[in-house]
Order: sequence, then C-alpha cells, then structure tokens
Amino acid sequence: MHSEPVASRSADQRDSSRESRNGGSPQLDAVSLAIIQQLQEDGRRPYAAIGKAVGLSEAAVRQRVQKLLDQGVMQIVAVTDPLTVGFRRQAMVGINAEGDVEKIADALTDMSEVEYVVMTAGSFDILAEIVCEDDDHLLDVINKRIRSLPGVRSTESFVYLKLKKQTYMWGTR
Repeated sequence: MHSEPVASRSADQRDSSRESRNGGSPQLDAVSLAIIQQLQEDGRRPYAAIGKAVGLSEAAVRQRVQKLLDQGVMQIVAVTDPLTVGFRRQAMVGINAEGDVEKIADALTDMSEVEYVVMTAGSFDILAEIVCEDDDHLLDVINKRIRSLPGVRSTESFVYLKLKKQTYMWGTR
C-alpha cells in the first residue's frame, strides 16, 4: 500500500487555501509546475516516472494531475502538424469590429476552421487563427463566413508561409 507523502498533502492543502483566498484562481507550487513540465515534454509519460522526477509517489502524481485537469489549469491533448493531416493553409486574421466584439468572438469560436480567438487592444479588435485545407477553403472562410458576420467592419489576413516555431512550454517558464 502506497501512502501519499505528508509534504505533498500539505502542499495540496496550501494550494486549496490559496485558491479560496484569491477568488478561485489556482496558485501552483513548484511540484505542480514540475509535473506540468514533465507532461509538456511527453504527455504520455507514466505517472511513476513523473513521480520519480518530482519526488512524489505515483498515486500523488495521479491525484495532482487530476486536480490540475479539473481546475482547467491544463489539458492533455494530441497536437498535430496541420500539414501532415491535410491542412495546407494557415492564417492569422485581424478583425476590426463595431458593436459587441464578444458576439463576433463567440461566432468565430463556433467555426471548426478557427483554432484560436483573442480579443485585443490595438490595431485589431480580434485576432483569429484559421487552419484550412487550401487557399480556396481559406478564401471561403474569410470572405463568406467571417466578413458576413454582423459587426465585422474589416479584416486583414496574414497567411503563414512557413511555421518556424510553435511551442506549448510557456506554462512553466
């Protein structure tokens, strides 16, 4: 029978008390950050191996990972290279809007081709990353679907010629 180390339990208890004090936003300790880093390096890494690396039992790691997932701190997903799965065109689209920007952002999030939506301050009200099969597909999405949304005043497209870096390691820097 494995028992969870006392240090881990008290760290979890500290996490919970910090959560409630700051309005529900989880505060991550060094051990949780180390677990996240291990999973970012290899999302299939066994809990026993992670435990060895961070100084916890397999059960404690499993519990911590589940807590991080439940809190929405992280997701464990398969990340694909769009080119290898048939999506040859990617673009970032800057959108200038009038009226309720959130309604436009919500409509964009419902489009399967849109992978990323952010409301911004600056030259554009919204930035949306689009992944399409080809140029015709991209044109259709921008011209017929995005530009036709109520409140979209103008768009500017930034077509990706070559993706040089895409990383998901920023959560533990």
